[in-house]
Amino acid sequence: MRQKVYAGHAVRRLREKLGLKQSELAQRLAVSPSYINQIESNQRPLTASVLIAISRTFAVDITSFGAEDLDRLVADLREVAADPFFRDLDLGLQDVKAVANLSPVFAHAFLRMHVALQRTAEWRASLDDMLAAGVAPGGDDAKLIPYEEVRDFFHYIDNYVDGLDRAAENAALALGVLDGADPAAAFAAHLSRRHGVQVEVDRPDPEAPLSRFDPRARRLVLSGVLTAPTRAFRIAATIAQLEHADLVQETVASGAFRSQTAAEICRLALHNYFAGALMLPYRRFLELARTLRHDLDRLVLETGASLEQVCHRLSTLQRPGAKGVPFYFAKVDRAGNITKRHSATRFQFARHGGACAAWNVHEAFEMAGRTLVQVGEMPDGARYICLARAVSTPSLRHGQPSRAFAFGLGCEVSFAHDIVYADGLDLKAAPVARLGVSCRICPRRDCDLRAFPPLDREIRIDGNVRGIVPFTIS
Repeated sequence: MRQKVYAGHAVRRLREKLGLKQSELAQRLAVSPSYINQIESNQRPLTASVLIAISRTFAVDITSFGAEDLDRLVADLREVAADPFFRDLDLGLQDVKAVANLSPVFAHAFLRMHVALQRTAEWRASLDDMLAAGVAPGGDDAKLIPYEEVRDFFHYIDNYVDGLDRAAENAALALGVLDGADPAAAFAAHLSRRHGVQVEVDRPDPEAPLSRFDPRARRLVLSGVLTAPTRAFRIAATIAQLEHADLVQETVASGAFRSQTAAEICRLALHNYFAGALMLPYRRFLELARTLRHDLDRLVLETGASLEQVCHRLSTLQRPGAKGVPFYFAKVDRAGNITKRHSATRFQFARHGGACAAWNVHEAFEMAGRTLVQVGEMPDGARYICLARAVSTPSLRHGQPSRAFAFGLGCEVSFAHDIVYADGLDLKAAPVARLGVSCRICPRRDCDLRAFPPLDREIRIDGNVRGIVPFTIS
């Protein structure tokens, strides 16, 4: 059953942008003014006929009225509402839904303010520690905020940047990407021919930067430790830097970032986005992924890209009118830190703290090289096919630890027929892992893997009874 679309805020913003009154919009769409009023106040959902009328009358992409962003916003607001700072307000699900529905701009501002509040508290705690130890404060109070701001930017645009994606696709077709041409060689020849930039591969020095671009000398030097897919990726990112600076700047400006640091992080991320799209051009890769039913090993073999590049690209295939399977993608280290996260689904990642211990991405470290398949259910009842695989990079010198990561990739079970990993799974009888965003906001009362209590619930301690979890949740 399709989810009803309540997008009153989007209709209201469109009407205000066009300078129309509700009665004037109603006349243009051939509906009653009272109906427009009910839509804008989210008392009634948008019907298919009204969506089509809006699209035809105002040349608006109707996918912008989808419910995915609202789901994410509600999940983020619920996590923030669980903070003890707001406990006395008793903010419930209906409260946060009302805010997300009626004023998503305010909701985003509230989330931004909460991040700043948390970082201020962390800075004060570290300041107390430094003063107690007699160490001078270093002034690193806002280091993490720009990264989180950029993550949120990509999070709310479905990790898809249309202008850059199409530019990369056109360039890839001209260079013969996925037609048998060696990507790194093709990209290097393009840089030399069009920009006079020479690409050199240095010796494998573990102390040297992975890549160095000298604009004056027109030289791009790549470390010899890089794998072939990563070399191609770094060359492609340099192409973005040289050829699409205006488009990148326009996208950065649309993010309205609060600091120059955040803007530069976003600029770097956009160069990398273009690189991924150039190596795996949209329509060709989408067709290949569908043909192979998203077999990751086959996609790596057919494209010559790395597993991470393939997984990341799958999470970006959200072009209006030509969408792929909506995937989430996450990169997790051994400590449980999510170092990269993107989601074109309702699957939510914790904004703060560790990920759910029941998620198979943690188990993947014990079975490196194998793709683990899990059916997981989030607290909202949505079920996902969760894939996880661990990879490691060898150390570059004696005494240096190897780096290990686990990749998590998944989609809702409604797309099971598109995924080769669902073959043989009895989705009605298969064990279902009960997942959550993070322990501190998870509503489950009987999870044996819970690390600590939820912040929005009272707990009870019985000194005479000891279970696996040493408390019960009221």
